[in-house]
Amino acid sequence: MLLIPWFIGMALFRVYPIIASFVNSLYQFQPIRGTREFIGFDNYVRIVGGSRNAYGDWVWNFPHFWDSVSATLTYVLLGTPLVLIMAFFVAFILNFKLKGVNLFRTAYYIPSILGGNVAVAIVWSQVFGGDGPVNAILSIFGVDPISWTRDEFFAPFTLIFLSAWQFGSVMLIFLAALQNVSPTLYEAASIDGAKKTRQLFSITLPLVTPVLLFNTVNVLLRHFQEFNAAYLITLRGPNRATDFLVILIYEYAFRRMQFGFALAMSMMLLLIIGLLTLIVFITSKYWVHYSD
Repeated sequence: MLLIPWFIGMALFRVYPIIASFVNSLYQFQPIRGTREFIGFDNYVRIVGGSRNAYGDWVWNFPHFWDSVSATLTYVLLGTPLVLIMAFFVAFILNFKLKGVNLFRTAYYIPSILGGNVAVAIVWSQVFGGDGPVNAILSIFGVDPISWTRDEFFAPFTLIFLSAWQFGSVMLIFLAALQNVSPTLYEAASIDGAKKTRQLFSITLPLVTPVLLFNTVNVLLRHFQEFNAAYLITLRGPNRATDFLVILIYEYAFRRMQFGFALAMSMMLLLIIGLLTLIVFITSKYWVHYSD
């Protein structure tokens, strides 16, 4: 009985939108014009289909989708580990009884509250601008100014650095897990002659792997849905270097008014997220350790 409100919310705000999106992806759907024509899986064929050109080379019918998949996976697979490493490192340091530690915990959490809003985007653009602090520091070492937000290679890393800066929420979850590790385990390890490094890899990390799994899935989902930073800072990047799938879906839904096609891409994004999440859960039995 107590779970009924959760089931109702799950059905209305999660399950039903997914089902409705899949059904509408089978249509040439333009709700503003009031047109709706059933076309089956034509939208999906347009996305993943390909053919050979006059020279015999294989070409995709819709290459922008695969460019966006490549850009999104680059951002996710590089950004997710970096956020986890930064968050755990800071949480590990803040777990010690240091003077003014509560002030540092608050300071590190603030960027997560700000999120990817317009103000943060403007500040980040200035920091990585041509005359920004980053290039000013590099110039001290004789490095020429880098166009961070306009260079095809560096633009994705600018967004990855921003995501790594916003590790506050992940850090707090790691911190809670670290504080639940029994001090007696460290005392026993010290008596046995284990150094701090050995304690970290033999006690701390194994005991927080369930929380690491939780954070990995959450950060993975957050990175797949990144929109504001890429749209506001790099303007989708040169040669679509930061043209993530969410931005491509937005373009075809609200600019080109091809809602059915956009919904089909949404279903493809859901499939990609589901597959990667499934891989994480399947492999977790090899690296997640539970105390029981």
